[in-house]
Amino acid sequence: MLDRRNFLAATSAGAAALLANPRLAFARADTDKRFLFIIQRGAADGLAILAPNGDPAYAGLRGDLARDAASGTKLDGMFTLHPAMAESAKLFAAKQALFIHAVASPYRDRSHFDGQNVLESGAGGAYRLKDGWMNRLLGELPGDKGIALSLAVPLALRGSIPVESYAPSALPDAADDLMLRAGDLYARDAQLGPLWHQALAARDKAGDLASGKGGAALGALAARQMSGPDGARVGMIETNGWDTHSGQTGRLAAQLNQLDTTIAGFRTGLGAEWSNTLVLVATEFGRTAKANGTGGTDHGTGAMAMLMGGAVAGGRVIADWPGLSPAALYEGRDLKPTTDLDALVAGAMAQHFGLDPLRTAGLLFPETRPAPLMQRLVIA
Repeated sequence: MLDRRNFLAATSAGAAALLANPRLAFARADTDKRFLFIIQRGAADGLAILAPNGDPAYAGLRGDLARDAASGTKLDGMFTLHPAMAESAKLFAAKQALFIHAVASPYRDRSHFDGQNVLESGAGGAYRLKDGWMNRLLGELPGDKGIALSLAVPLALRGSIPVESYAPSALPDAADDLMLRAGDLYARDAQLGPLWHQALAARDKAGDLASGKGGAALGALAARQMSGPDGARVGMIETNGWDTHSGQTGRLAAQLNQLDTTIAGFRTGLGAEWSNTLVLVATEFGRTAKANGTGGTDHGTGAMAMLMGGAVAGGRVIADWPGLSPAALYEGRDLKPTTDLDALVAGAMAQHFGLDPLRTAGLLFPETRPAPLMQRLVIA
């Protein structure tokens, strides 16, 4: 028999069904500043996204993969942004995008699972911390609990700060009449009534954007969740599909177009609130400097990260460039990391939220306690 508790579980799952992949997670803090982390799961090829075509060794190492740089946006004498990142190029020209090359977390092996665990937990090694650096950040920002719109809360947001979640469902949407009748059924139930209204609020807030396709709809949905006085202030978007072992040219272009339009949709949806917003895009590690024999690249080390938003002191590329000569490569095959990703995150979070840099670095990354990047990353 379908009792009312089981009925609630089934219908609220349908009400909260938003997006299956990519997945979203949000948390709220009582501040006008907004922060969105977009993780690139699968090891994104930073050498293709931000091509160092000013390096004399680049073309020879990349072969056919280097051709994309010819039609990209030249940012300076060294670096060219991939042509699929047209909207991000406009942000760079408006000084609202900052690219950081040759970065890496403390992780130095090439396992996706281990690398993502280190990236999200903020630990010095895999599986040493059970909570995430974003959850620890939330502890420093007075405000409400977090919310995850995904099958599971990403590790970066897990921890002692409560985070609610709504699991995506493959069930068809319930009819409005059924939803109203169910609301009447639970109206006087002290336990189930509030839960039902909470599910309806999430459904209504997502609106028609939930059924949209592509990056623009995803970005607009994120903006809708993070707008207004009651919107989330800290959020996360998971993107997958960055593991380009073969056929990289077309696959990477599609991935970057999705990312580019997601950021553009987020910016448009936030409107004036974009001026107080910081977006971080990062991946667990980079890819090999040399192309492989199947038109792709393999797991590497050094990668690139992006900071975007109206709060960013952009229009620059930060890179202590190590070079791509055989002697300069990490373990003879990868871009050598010269900037600590943890230091970048600690510096950006401290500057954006007005926190003490050293304390922030120790809180977010308690095992490594990096010296936070002190370069100007955001507008005070």
